[in-house]
Amino acid sequence: MSLKRVINTARDIDKQWQRWRSPDRRRVLVNARTAMNYATIAPITERLQRDQRLEFYFASSENPAQTQSIYADAVQPYELVTPVQASLMQFDVYLAADFLWMKLPRGTCRVQTFHGVAGKYRTVYDSPSESMRGWDRLFFINELRLRHFVECGAIDEDSSAARLIGMPKLDCLVDGSLKRDELLSAMGIDPARKTILYAPTWSAHSSVVSKGEELVQRLGEAGYAVIVKLHDRSRDLQYVNSGGVDWGTRLEPLLKKFEGVLATGNNSSKYLPAADIMITDHSSVGFEYLLLDRPLIRIHVPELIKQTDIEPSYVDLLASASTSVTSVDEVMTAVERGFIDARDNSATRIAVANEMFYKPGTATDRAVRELYELMELEA
Repeated sequence: MSLKRVINTARDIDKQWQRWRSPDRRRVLVNARTAMNYATIAPITERLQRDQRLEFYFASSENPAQTQSIYADAVQPYELVTPVQASLMQFDVYLAADFLWMKLPRGTCRVQTFHGVAGKYRTVYDSPSESMRGWDRLFFINELRLRHFVECGAIDEDSSAARLIGMPKLDCLVDGSLKRDELLSAMGIDPARKTILYAPTWSAHSSVVSKGEELVQRLGEAGYAVIVKLHDRSRDLQYVNSGGVDWGTRLEPLLKKFEGVLATGNNSSKYLPAADIMITDHSSVGFEYLLLDRPLIRIHVPELIKQTDIEPSYVDLLASASTSVTSVDEVMTAVERGFIDARDNSATRIAVANEMFYKPGTATDRAVRELYELMELEA
């Protein structure tokens, strides 16, 4: 008998022993690299946490020292565990939103939920150079990425692990639960003001590095209420991927001067419905904003596209659904036009949103159903 078969047999015996001891108890382990990663999983865990038969354990195998801050926004019940503690435990399901692989000798069903759709670093996230056959479930956000996984050989065409789920984090954008005026009032912004959201990506080549200050200054001077949502990793690695600058600290005085807001927290979803128009460069949040069918302005930064190895089809899709500009002057003109005719290019925005997000509004339902099936438990 091969070693692999011996290990699998031992794991099966262990699993059956645990089921015999507690027939209706199941353990779920969540592993997140960042708070933003967890924000994409949170709708799934929060739905499942209503079930008292389930026990939740949260860990960060890559950043154990930051575990508490990564899960600062998580709701109870859950228990924080170290990678070593997790390795000694038996779990029924393992959830991750990045390709994090914890050593779990006692085995588990591994589920990948993904955390974005921008197509950056494509040989890692979109057309991986390594096999993804070790995952028991791959919760694809859209069919495009599923096709890429098959085409690059990461999974088989008839993979039993592949599932079209969508992006649970975005259900709130289409279910009517988030109201523009309420969100703005909570931020201290008068809902009567025309509001712009600026959400650059995380990169040393991001538009914020070359145009951020001027852009916020010009928008503020024009009378717009400006919300800046920086990527949650903008403060990582001594700002290496932010051009060596703490852009939150740099931009906050400008925002206060014009009664704007520097967004906090790690979930961008609550800021998207507050904005009448959004400005980005190339980011997942840019695609997410399309679900609201409001004007999107894309600052084209060729070096960003090149250095982050973005899948070309994603660049084309975002460009088709937005107004592309290269300078701050062009941004200002595009903003004015966006308020004059907010319906311009609406059909393309809707079409791209539908291509990027599978059946938005019901993704959490599908994810939860799949997990109950994996756990062999009645929902």
